[in-house]
Amino acid sequence: MNNKRTNETITLGSGNLYIDTFTGTLPEFKDIIKEEKRLGFIKGGAKLTYSGEVYETSDDLGRVSKRKITSEDIKLTSGIMTWNGNTLKYLCSTARVTETEEKRIVKIGGAENDNGEQYVIVFEHEDKADGNVRIMIVGQNTNGFELTFAKDTETVIDAEFTATKGKLDDEGTLVIIEEDLKEKTPTIE
Repeated sequence: MNNKRTNETITLGSGNLYIDTFTGTLPEFKDIIKEEKRLGFIKGGAKLTYSGEVYETSDDLGRVSKRKITSEDIKLTSGIMTWNGNTLKYLCSTARVTETEEKRIVKIGGAENDNGEQYVIVFEHEDKADGNVRIMIVGQNTNGFELTFAKDTETVIDAEFTATKGKLDDEGTLVIIEEDLKEKTPTIE
C-alpha cells in the first residue's frame, strides 16, 4: 500500500531544530540534521509563516485589471527550551562567546561587533507512519531574544528566523519543504 503524504495526511507533533553557518553553498538536509548541529530542544513547536504583498490595479470601469506580487517574506519561529551561551550567538549577530575550563562568557552588543553571519536553519518533523517533513531556510534571527527566569516555569527563548532573499538558489526560492514519500507496511487487522 502506498503511503505517500496526501492532502488527507494529518500532521501531528513538533520536531527538532538544527542550525549551521551558511558558507555560500546550500547543504543537503542530511548535512544539517546532526546532533551536534541541534540548536536545542524546542517547546511550543515551530511555525513557518509565508506572507506577500500584492499590487493590484484596474481601470475605472473594472473591466481590466492586473495583480502582481511585489514582495515576499518567510519566517520560521520556534521556542528553544534547552540552551546555553553558545545558543545565543545564533540568535544575536553581536554576541561573542569565550570559554575556559571554568566558565563561558557571552558578550552582547556593540553594532561594530555584528558578525554579518547567515545561517542554514532546518526544522524536521519526524513521522514514522507518514514520513518526515523538513523545512530549510537561510537567514538570521530578526526578533532579538528575551530570557525570562521565573519560579514556576522553564526559560524558553522565542526565536524568529527571517529568510534572506537570494540565498537558496537563483530562482528566488525562500524556503525548501521536503516530504518523505515512502511505502507503509500494511497492518493486519
